[in-house]
Amino acid sequence: MSDNKYIEREKSWLAFNARVLQEAADETVPLLDRLRFLGIFSNNLDEFFRVRYAAIRRLSLSGISGQKALGGSTAQQLLNEITGIVIAQQEESLQVLRIIQHKLEDEGIFIVNEKQLSPEQAAYVKDFFIQTVSPALVTIILNDLAEFPLLKDTSGYLAVKLVLNNDTPTTLLQRVSRRKSIRYAVIEIPKTINRFVVLPQSDGKDYVILLDDVIRFNLSSIFNIFDYHSVTAHMIKITRDAQLEMDSDLSKSMLEKIANSVKDRRIGEPVRFVYDQEIGKDTLKFFLSKIHLDSTDSLIPGGRYHNRRDYMDFPNLGRHDLLYKKNEPLPVPGLSLEGSILEKISSKDYLMHAPYQSFSYLIKFLREAALDPQVVSIKITLYRLAKNSQIISSLINAAKNGKKVTVQIELQARFDEASNISYSEKMQMEGIQLIFGIKGLKVHSKICVIERIEQQKIKRYGLISTGNFNESTAKIYTDVTLFTSHQKILKDIDKIFDFFEVNFRIHRFKHLIVSPHYTRSRFYKLIDREILHSKMGHQGMINLKMNSLSDFDMVDKLYEASRAGVKIKLQVRGICSLIPGVPGMSENIEAISIVDNYLEHTRVYIFGNNGDPEVFISSADFMTRNLDTRVEVACPIYDPSIKQELIDVFEMGWKGNVKARFHSHLLDNKYRQKGDNPVFRAQLETYNYYKLKADTEQPINEQS
Repeated sequence: MSDNKYIEREKSWLAFNARVLQEAADETVPLLDRLRFLGIFSNNLDEFFRVRYAAIRRLSLSGISGQKALGGSTAQQLLNEITGIVIAQQEESLQVLRIIQHKLEDEGIFIVNEKQLSPEQAAYVKDFFIQTVSPALVTIILNDLAEFPLLKDTSGYLAVKLVLNNDTPTTLLQRVSRRKSIRYAVIEIPKTINRFVVLPQSDGKDYVILLDDVIRFNLSSIFNIFDYHSVTAHMIKITRDAQLEMDSDLSKSMLEKIANSVKDRRIGEPVRFVYDQEIGKDTLKFFLSKIHLDSTDSLIPGGRYHNRRDYMDFPNLGRHDLLYKKNEPLPVPGLSLEGSILEKISSKDYLMHAPYQSFSYLIKFLREAALDPQVVSIKITLYRLAKNSQIISSLINAAKNGKKVTVQIELQARFDEASNISYSEKMQMEGIQLIFGIKGLKVHSKICVIERIEQQKIKRYGLISTGNFNESTAKIYTDVTLFTSHQKILKDIDKIFDFFEVNFRIHRFKHLIVSPHYTRSRFYKLIDREILHSKMGHQGMINLKMNSLSDFDMVDKLYEASRAGVKIKLQVRGICSLIPGVPGMSENIEAISIVDNYLEHTRVYIFGNNGDPEVFISSADFMTRNLDTRVEVACPIYDPSIKQELIDVFEMGWKGNVKARFHSHLLDNKYRQKGDNPVFRAQLETYNYYKLKADTEQPINEQS
């Protein structure tokens, strides 16, 4: 191991994506879910290049080494290392795909290409192309264009080479003009058509062909006006820098600026070019020269097919036996979707843990507030929303019922900008008051407060969540949401909305921990208290569950706690820049990552406090941006039963010995072995935990 105290966040992120690829390779995972994990791996990698790789590339081009910020390597060194890791992972992913395809064939499911079609299948593909694909196809002949067309970074393309029939030079003049007998073209693979075309069953077997191969099969139809000797088509894909360049024009609204920036993103600098390694050298050279890429850029040789993210939507073909068993969301004991949620929350706190429990309670909360004549206002922060958001529908319904609705919507939620702009315009039309955030600060908190007239006084009810108010991601992301009428906590939430509107005034909060002003310092104090307990001979204990841990100063603080004897358990799904288990530095720290059927997204922070643990839920990871440059909220849990529930859930994750891997400086994703312990799959056991609660409806202590 090097003397470095940190793991570069980019390498750690690639190690996380390798864990996703492990799930695709895992023979205990159902076959169609293995394809889904392969798609997630590819989608993750696309985003990595658009954001993190692009950022380091900009740093490298600026001439700044960036060693301190990057954890030891220079920007150029890191780019070279990343490219090597990605090429190896791409090759591994191709091997995994080949294995999965062979396994699918054993199950009677065949993914065929254009050369493997039976006469009946060929006729079907020909008709499908004419009726469905051809009208949506964009084909561009490139040779004589004054300007090369823009290749979008969310699309796949076929790079086509046509060799015309005069390509048999016999004279010097013909040899000189030989280049004119070759035509290059590009075909954009339509995104409006499902990438996987299901062919008619034959002898009880299922057949699927990729849209790419449907197009390849019909190349003669596409280029029938040319007298060509041969035609070849190889897939290429380009990834562009996704950074938004903000307009400084003071006459433009924030909405206009973000909208224009999103449009400009389509012409961002290329940062990666992935190509079929079977492509001809001359064809590759032609495209690279036109896109202005060279060997110093990230050129990634790949297989016949790219955009493997589409495997997330591979058709199930009715084969539910090849998918994980779907666990239906469970009820929250004590809450009913039939009665009044506000009435229940009025007397005690409740916790909803999606996707184990139904997200419908959150929708019900907003719908009830929209209709309740005594509710006078709703305030909420929104970051990422579902495609057809019931959250937005509920807020519009509230506005139509005369409620004062205030929405802080984050227009710079990466890759959701266009969706959030569209929802903003829709809400504006309905008279909802919109707040577009604070210059220099993204609003990443997940909070909602409503005001209700009770006995001629205002009483507040609210939500605080670790995840987005998004009913689509709530089906696959683990997140907890606190339903509360704790008036002092909700008064703090109200102060946050005051800060949105008058942000030169810094509020003091009595209960919530709020970024950017207090999160870092408050968590430092909580860690210092555990250090003090340990030095006084008591047991110092810190248990943290988060998505990412990459802030070097926070890592140093945890190292300090470890050296003082504090026992630290970390469940970090993604990036972990901390190196655990190093004598004299981190010997009291253990760190694992769980990657399974659900995406671990919950942030829960537990501090031992000498036997009287303090528990927080939070929207913030221990990343510099969450601590210092975003509006984030961490909320203390006061209800003893909810506090115990979160401690139980953490411990179930910690006991995991099926899907848990160790974080280490080796980045080798070594699985935690069960040893003499029984098999314990943390997510399944967590579901069973909540099922037992739902079945028994055990009484829960009243809020203190």
